[in-house]
Amino acid sequence: MLLSVIVPLYNEEEIVEKTFHTLEAELAHIEHELIFVNDGSKDRTREILERLLTQTPKNKLVNFSRNFGHQAAFSAGLQHASGDAVVIIDGDLQDPPTLIHEMLQKWKEGYQVVYAQRHKRAGESIFKKFSAFCFYRLLHSLTNIEIPSDTGDYRLMDRCVVNQINALPERSRFLRGLVCWVGFKKVGILYDRAERSAGTSKYPLRKMMRLAIDGITSFSTTPLKISFMVGLIATIVALGILVWSFLEKFLSPNTTVPGWASLMTTIVFFSGVQLISIGIVGEYIGRIYDEVKQRPLYIEDKK
Repeated sequence: MLLSVIVPLYNEEEIVEKTFHTLEAELAHIEHELIFVNDGSKDRTREILERLLTQTPKNKLVNFSRNFGHQAAFSAGLQHASGDAVVIIDGDLQDPPTLIHEMLQKWKEGYQVVYAQRHKRAGESIFKKFSAFCFYRLLHSLTNIEIPSDTGDYRLMDRCVVNQINALPERSRFLRGLVCWVGFKKVGILYDRAERSAGTSKYPLRKMMRLAIDGITSFSTTPLKISFMVGLIATIVALGILVWSFLEKFLSPNTTVPGWASLMTTIVFFSGVQLISIGIVGEYIGRIYDEVKQRPLYIEDKK
């Protein structure tokens, strides 16, 4: 049995050596390969990894030509993994590598996907915890697939699951959703997420919002249906405003400037509805645009 462990990295020079040695020590008694994906780091991450991997030729390093993003890095790792089981783990050691042994035990019991589910999240702001809580609940209510709450990408997957994900052609990827979409037998393991021991988070609010949008639009057309319902409600409200305007004109002709209130209310209301609807439709059209171009998900500089 060969275990592949995928570790994406972006500007992690402060912790990459510790991550390497921690994983090697943790997996010392398991036949394994480490697959580091350097996502266009601008610091010394690549240099350090190349030095470390000369000592362990069984391991792999994939360097991107630029920063293609977290999900692309995971996808590259899956393409290069040779193991019967594949583990995905971030390179900042917030997710404990010790959990891999428990994942392997569940895998041997017959589970094909073993995902790590966060119980506590140390070192994260109240805003980040609250936004994550809301995102997972919103995603659950909008999609028709079961995506476990409070899970990241840290998980173990059987070779059959990896093969199915590698066969999927889409480019705007939300990996934890794709794993649930392909099916198979799953189980979760609760754990407490630790603080970063070095470096800073590479997932600012902008990237978190992008990931959330990818997750929702990849697995749900509900926003389009909501847009239609909002338009329908707006039409009913507009008819009510029209009736109110006629009544006001005949019952109190001298109290207000004729037509001003109803005109302004209608313009502002419908302008807002139209902009929201166009924005939602535009997000889906943008995804179609990305898929039609058929550009590669990532470009390798050196492997």
